[in-house]
Amino acid sequence: MSLSQSSFPSEKDLIESFEEDLTLRDLGGEAKRHYLAYVRIASSFLSRRGKNLLDLQDLDVLREFLTYLKRNRRVSTATAHHYLAALSSFCDFLVLEGRLPANPIPAFRKRYLPNRRASRNASRRKVISSEDMGQLISSVLSPRDKAILTVLAKTGVRRGELTSIDVDDIDWERGCINLKPKRKRTNRLVFLDEEGLRVLRSWVTVRDSYLQDNNERALFLGEGGTRLCTHSVYQIVTKHATRLGIHDSESEDIEGRFTPHCFRHWFTTMLRRGGMRRELIQELRGDSRKDAIDIYDHIDPEELQREYLRCIPALGL
Repeated sequence: MSLSQSSFPSEKDLIESFEEDLTLRDLGGEAKRHYLAYVRIASSFLSRRGKNLLDLQDLDVLREFLTYLKRNRRVSTATAHHYLAALSSFCDFLVLEGRLPANPIPAFRKRYLPNRRASRNASRRKVISSEDMGQLISSVLSPRDKAILTVLAKTGVRRGELTSIDVDDIDWERGCINLKPKRKRTNRLVFLDEEGLRVLRSWVTVRDSYLQDNNERALFLGEGGTRLCTHSVYQIVTKHATRLGIHDSESEDIEGRFTPHCFRHWFTTMLRRGGMRRELIQELRGDSRKDAIDIYDHIDPEELQREYLRCIPALGL
């Protein structure tokens, strides 16, 4: 198989083909946006050195790029992992297309960026107390931001799941939200307790003031009146967490940062401390239960809601 320059399409065409590949794989919108951005940055770096994306197979080129990320762009180790994850996916695509003999990224990443999960236990992610969570949410004046933080805490949903919620997905009478289908989520039904519903209702009553198009059904809106993006959720959470001194954007330590994913850890931890059974926590988180017996173990939604209401902490909102 020849990897000659003459057989190499333009960088633009190749990245567009990669974008189509990501879409076919049902990669989330935010993840796809980051993958493409990171590949374009690598492409720009290579072109300035008279090289192209096929040269990612050269370990010396990869070393130069990692040095550039750390010294010139001053990215953190965590962000460097994200870059290499994107490039690894891109190289897998090139292998599939017959343009690279193998993906060099996994071995390179193992050598120069040891696995974060192996070196840092994921359970070390910051988990604040129920009192601190209540203080954080209660301190937020914006009805929208307060509702966002409340839904994250009370349901444990991911950012993409949160931003996909429409007003029509809320069942006020039953006290639940029907989430949109997502690749990582199995169970789509999540619940809110009375104070969660009250905070969410306060936002919905003023939501129309954000609207510019009455046909927009997104629950959470940005300043332009359109559906809020996941990056904005990150900014909202870290802004309020920084104000209360529980988030340091400069911290290399995962415990020094409080991000949207910390709500998912808090949600899981509080349900476990409340005595909820493991399989019910997995169901509420939308995790896949992989044991053979789970195939035949159908969880009753009413039982799930009762246990949720018993275990989810009240925050005094």
